[in-house]
Amino acid sequence: MDWGMKNRLSRIIKPKNGRCVMLAVDHGYFLGPTEKLEVPQRTIEPLLPYVDSVMLTRGVLRTSVNPISNVPIVLRVSGGTSIIGEDLSKETIVTSIEDSIRLNVACLALSIFVGSKYEHQTLANLSTLVDNGERYGIPILAVTAVGKELVRDARYLGLACRIAGELGAHVVKTYYCEKFEKVIEGCPVPVIIAGGKKLQKEIEVLELTFNAIRDGASGVDMGRNIWQSDNPIAMIKAVKSIVHENFSIKEASDLLEMEKKIEDKSTVVIR
Repeated sequence: MDWGMKNRLSRIIKPKNGRCVMLAVDHGYFLGPTEKLEVPQRTIEPLLPYVDSVMLTRGVLRTSVNPISNVPIVLRVSGGTSIIGEDLSKETIVTSIEDSIRLNVACLALSIFVGSKYEHQTLANLSTLVDNGERYGIPILAVTAVGKELVRDARYLGLACRIAGELGAHVVKTYYCEKFEKVIEGCPVPVIIAGGKKLQKEIEVLELTFNAIRDGASGVDMGRNIWQSDNPIAMIKAVKSIVHENFSIKEASDLLEMEKKIEDKSTVVIR
């Protein structure tokens, strides 16, 4: 692994503890104006000081993130389908490596759909992206997307993560599940967890984070459970305390309540 690749990876996963807090705001590429992400800049800007990196598309990056920001960018480069289209797994690479370099990104991300109708196409996309990334020293994050018909258990997620690692992904994003340590054991590269859909209770977000880190995850890439919260800044701080400061669920919950009071008094408004 050359210097550029190592440098970019160190910006995503902190060498001090091998962990990361990534903010996912790429949902619009197939969902459109998602609740509380209707105006991306309004959602993203207040949260940038508290995250290690942010995952988004080039359109949102160019229009909604100040170019003087020093937050590392994980660029979503797969797409080509929508929530109302034929099949969400029918993705291709929609952003060139040249444009990614122009945007000075730290990492490239795409989804793979193991077990889906278009499994072969998405795995071929990953291989192509790894080739391009290796050529220019840019690491690749593979997202193990899961359709409604597939079970999010250790057997399936372990299969998807291992395949991603075998094809050359440098980091894998997947879901937490029972026996998650088996998923970690079988994957040769760092694994971070997705937050998934908005959970009903705040404590569930903290439990998800704590359990994943305890079982070997290298960090989180959360979106809706952060910015759809009534107190997104407080929530990201609480999640970060578990990932980077080894807070217990109780300690993180206490921090969350304290930060909520501060946030409620502030003039920051995120709609």
